[in-house]
Amino acid sequence: MPRPRPLPPMPTRHWQGFTLIELMIGVAVLALLAAVATPALTALLQRHRALAAEHTLISHLHLARMTAVTRRKPAVLCPSLDGRHCSGANDWSIGWLLFVDNDGGRKPRSHEDIVRGDPQPISSKLKLTSTRGRSHIRYLPDGRSSGTNLTVSICSPDGEMLAQVIVNNAGRVRSQRPRTSRTCVE
Repeated sequence: MPRPRPLPPMPTRHWQGFTLIELMIGVAVLALLAAVATPALTALLQRHRALAAEHTLISHLHLARMTAVTRRKPAVLCPSLDGRHCSGANDWSIGWLLFVDNDGGRKPRSHEDIVRGDPQPISSKLKLTSTRGRSHIRYLPDGRSSGTNLTVSICSPDGEMLAQVIVNNAGRVRSQRPRTSRTCVE
């Protein structure tokens, strides 16, 4: 008698995807990694904001000096809320105004005197404060900065100093970052 043939194996089904347990474990691992990485990423973001504010302020200071030299007239860079008038305060976080100071009054006489007005050119999460008594920087036609040195401190919302931009009497701009944690002085 002929022997019966063996039956072919039954095809098995291979399910694609994850089980609920695998998905829950994956989400838990991602949440743990996010919790560990968040403080480091926040500090990195804060350093980059400070660096951007530092570079923006330095470029505006260079523009003010270049304006004074090329136009052969004093130029002033000051904090400004509206981009048309100096605020008179030492808070540089609010915005900046650059103008040609034709009459020495340290305020623009007309719209033509204004070279550039930037309302809040930096992140609102930073505080920029200048030296007490120095609410503006004035460049003379030879590129010098009259008066005392100006120091603008770039601070975090919690009061930690992140960087400083310093202008000396010769008009030279430099920046520095504290090596150790320092508190901003108002």
